[in-house]
Amino acid sequence: QVQLVESGGGLVQPGGSLRLSCAASSRILSINSMGWSRQAPGKERELVATITRGGNGNTNYADSVKGRFTISRDNAKNTVYLQMNSLKPEDTAVYYCNVRTIYDMDFWGQGTQVTVSS
Repeated sequence: QVQLVESGGGLVQPGGSLRLSCAASSRILSINSMGWSRQAPGKERELVATITRGGNGNTNYADSVKGRFTISRDNAKNTVYLQMNSLKPEDTAVYYCNVRTIYDMDFWGQGTQVTVSS
């Protein structure tokens, strides 16, 4: 069954923006953090950003996206967002949503393609 549903990928020109969304099933309990990773062709998957579910929502970003990407969450909707600004061709990848529970169990989305090209 589908546990994470992603949306928002697509084709954008360099310098443009996209917003990714990921809704987690209510069946996933005890979520500790949510985040996004990406994988470009021929490269390993890399962590892009994470946010904790509790408290103030502590965030963590890969150096390559700091200042351009913003991760946020809506706990009531079990949804995490990734606002991507000033996109570069090197941001082209399949972006995967990830949820980690307090028991260190990971759930992954099916991936959404982001292509940055003129």
